[in-house]
Amino acid sequence: MINSCTYIGLCNPKSPSNVGSVMRAAGCFQADAVFYTGSRYGRAARFHTDTHQQSLSIPLEPRDNLLADLPENVKIVCVELVEGATSLTEYQHPDRAIYIFGPEDGSISQQLVDAADDVVYIPTVNCLNLAATVNVVLYDRLAKQDTAEAGIAEHSIGDDLICKSRDINNRLRVTK
Repeated sequence: MINSCTYIGLCNPKSPSNVGSVMRAAGCFQADAVFYTGSRYGRAARFHTDTHQQSLSIPLEPRDNLLADLPENVKIVCVELVEGATSLTEYQHPDRAIYIFGPEDGSISQQLVDAADDVVYIPTVNCLNLAATVNVVLYDRLAKQDTAEAGIAEHSIGDDLICKSRDINNRLRVTK
């Protein structure tokens, strides 16, 4: 995905713990920015849960409109349990995308769904929470790229990547 970009748009998130977990996912999967609408998160932000402090390197910005001021050629991808949506298992991610996610206690607006280039859903028996949904979508995007496209250097695959990525208290090895 040469010249790719990945943005995350959150519709009026209510839970600071979920936004903190979204920021952690954004850092793990190399998203470029996280935008959010509404006032609920702003009021709850003092209960800060961005444990890896990703907001120091990845913008977390309030927006009145998630679709405003996007770079050129960014595809709008709504992720929601919507009739007629495409299963994430069948979906081919665009190079440049903003993934829009609904609030924990509601849905994406029909107006955003109508403006979307694509609408996808994660085939589950029940709905996932916001942070889990973001993690699954970003992982799926990464899994469907080759390592060079994903920005992972060929020499960083395997044990080098594991050692670089794991928690400082984790020194486990497979011994058999």
